[in-house]
Amino acid sequence: MLTVDSKRLPTISEYGQPGKFKRLLRFVWACWKLNLAGAMEFRLSFLLTAGMMIINNVVWIVFWGIYFGRFHVLNGWEMQDVMMLWAVAAGGFGVMATFFGNATRISNLIATGQLDIYLTQPKPVLLHVLISRMSVSAIGDVLFALLIYAAFGDKSGLGLLKFTLAMVLSTLIFIFFTVIVNCLAFWLGSTEGLSLQLYNALLTFTTYPTSIFKGLGKIVLFTVLPAGFISYLPIGLLREIDLPFILAAIGIALFLCVVAISLFYGGLKRYSSGNMMGLRR
Repeated sequence: MLTVDSKRLPTISEYGQPGKFKRLLRFVWACWKLNLAGAMEFRLSFLLTAGMMIINNVVWIVFWGIYFGRFHVLNGWEMQDVMMLWAVAAGGFGVMATFFGNATRISNLIATGQLDIYLTQPKPVLLHVLISRMSVSAIGDVLFALLIYAAFGDKSGLGLLKFTLAMVLSTLIFIFFTVIVNCLAFWLGSTEGLSLQLYNALLTFTTYPTSIFKGLGKIVLFTVLPAGFISYLPIGLLREIDLPFILAAIGIALFLCVVAISLFYGGLKRYSSGNMMGLRR
């Protein structure tokens, strides 16, 4: 087994020069285009997969529509708030899984020694890992989020700006929390099951209004599982500007970013090569 020398790993700081940064952007764009081209190779399957995800989300929208048809308010949440909750949650997840779809597979790549392929190329390793895979069904989530925003959102200039910020925060929290739980594999070995459970827990709790949780449950949603920073966005950002909450949401997104990057590159120092020979196409 070969131990990875972390000193030779390319980092983001190496791409600070304008020319190198432009080349990095072209590389990211090329990866995204190749991922989409691969998904579109079987066009009917692509359309069916994305369409089924939209239908799956619509079922939940119908459920909430029936609920608010009988009860107009849920602990201060109105129908528009819940609709925008689904737009922000589905949209953030969709953007993550579409453009950074390999985040959920990091623990498997670590456990099976498949990081070797990324370590041999002069690109930021974590970024390369994240963008090298696309979830086709997640494109349906992104389209669903845009449709819900078009139907229920504030389409003024300020409203669009706030929705964009909500989507960015949701996406960042999804990406970096997923990276963190998957990086446990560097220290605990095969943690694919545990990482998946934590990831699914975050995904599930982001789709419920925070007002239905009390006491310990609410504390967990704003600490262990940062789902509360996503699910409260329709109230604390889209309905009204709650500055302390917005600053806290931005802070948690930055904190998760720093922790995720530190854990990944720190874990690479412990990573042992699987001696795999392969090329990324």
